[in-house]
Amino acid sequence: MVRIRHAGRYRSIAMALMRHGFGYMVEELGLYRVLSLPRRLVTQEAHASRTLGERIRLVLEDLGPTFVKLGQLASTRSDLLPESIISELVKLQDHVPPFPAETARHILEQELDQPLNEVFDSFEDAPLAAASIGQVHRGVLLGGTAVAIKIQRPGVMRMMSRDLEILRDLTALAERRLDWAKQYGISRMAEEFSKSLMNELDYSQEGRNAERIAQQLEDNKSAYIPAIYWDYSSSRVLTMEYLEGITLNRREALLSKGVNLKDTAERLVDIMLRLIFIDGFFHADPHPGNVMLTEEGKLGLIDFGMVGRLSEETRDHLSGLIIALMRKNTEAMVRAILRLGVIPEEADRSALYEDIDRLREEYYDVPFSQVSIGKALNDLFAVARRHRLAIPPDLAMLGKTMLTLEGVVGELDPSFSIIQMAEPFGRQLVKQRFSSSRLQRKLLGGVADLAESLVELPGQARQLSALISKGRLKVEIGVPELQSLLRKLDRIGNRLSFSIVLLAFSIIMVGLIIGSSLRREPSVLWNFPTIEIGSVVALFMFIWLIYSIFKSGRF
Repeated sequence: MVRIRHAGRYRSIAMALMRHGFGYMVEELGLYRVLSLPRRLVTQEAHASRTLGERIRLVLEDLGPTFVKLGQLASTRSDLLPESIISELVKLQDHVPPFPAETARHILEQELDQPLNEVFDSFEDAPLAAASIGQVHRGVLLGGTAVAIKIQRPGVMRMMSRDLEILRDLTALAERRLDWAKQYGISRMAEEFSKSLMNELDYSQEGRNAERIAQQLEDNKSAYIPAIYWDYSSSRVLTMEYLEGITLNRREALLSKGVNLKDTAERLVDIMLRLIFIDGFFHADPHPGNVMLTEEGKLGLIDFGMVGRLSEETRDHLSGLIIALMRKNTEAMVRAILRLGVIPEEADRSALYEDIDRLREEYYDVPFSQVSIGKALNDLFAVARRHRLAIPPDLAMLGKTMLTLEGVVGELDPSFSIIQMAEPFGRQLVKQRFSSSRLQRKLLGGVADLAESLVELPGQARQLSALISKGRLKVEIGVPELQSLLRKLDRIGNRLSFSIVLLAFSIIMVGLIIGSSLRREPSVLWNFPTIEIGSVVALFMFIWLIYSIFKSGRF
């Protein structure tokens, strides 16, 4: 449903789609009737001279900052989009002129709730950098500390909130009208991208990201994270320590300073792999402009708006994937990728196995030192996409992060191999996975979960009983599963009967034992050692029952 208050923006979006050969989508969504668009524009043919990826990129550029940022975020999702589109989305740049210095000063005073001269000794009007969300100015605090001040562009929150609301409406409409949109779950994709973008708009979140990574790297003597000055920061302003240094995209400047590029590459990779594999919280955009070599010889990281998170379980499976890739073990690769993703019911596992085996053969003759982790992950994500496996967003972001990192390292030292440095981290994760403390923690967690389930069982049983008594319990059984269900019910009945017989036998034996004890006579019936043999039989039946339960796998 087109919202009246956004009709003008809907019209702009529809016109951009039609201008670049997507008029058929406007027609299928029924927008041309609502927006009174010229029919000749709706039905125009696509530009034959441009690829699909190029036309998508041009649409996003026409629609401005919100959609450019969404395109940049989408470029990290090689698990969702084919390489032909990803390669175009990575070209998206923020071509936005800086806003006036007077506006920047006004926002600063408004957010800090005090005049600038009471906070800053100096403030440079010319921005160091400008982007679609905000721009960065250099300043000096009254105490003499040089700082970089990130100021959010005026009105950007309102504009992006409006565009994201429209995007949610359009994707919901597309899923109702178009089968392919429902199949790929574009509403879910749009919601994921929207959340990521709103996080970038909150500068206080970026400050917290920087401090968390600084804490993770506090023992690393090669890394340096700028300090955050919270007294002069807010959700729209971020004041941080100003770093002096040479960014890693200035190769000639690094060489002129006598910098050892191989050593620099090795230190950068070590920092990133520790963040990824050990901490599970990492800088997700380590492009050369975000990494600099300081005067003290440390590697400074800046811009923490985009970060990735990997749970302990995901890191376990990722380490298994790297080891399987190293050993070129197809079965282990299949197990790892299945654990990493959510498998749809209709997935063809044999076809998935064949695709991964084909991928393994592609890497079979490649020397291990020449394998690209980023490319290998993205190739695996392409297989996952083909079989509609849902890969965690942060894991997909890792693939883009590794490709970016490999690009930076390749410029510093083309012979450097990231995967050789990644192997020890993978092995370390495997060791941690099976450490005694980890197994003990998992065991205790499992016991706690079991105890909680047992506590909740009576309440769930009452709810089930209430549904049955009201006739509201519905059971659907497909015909192909009926025979299997009957066999299972038959086994359950047999085991239940066996358990009842064991219980009755045990009661009889207890009665004989008690009676024998009260009469203080030998336990002999018809000169036969009933109690002794009965106890052995009962023990044998009990052991058999426990064995059957464990063997069934349903304990």
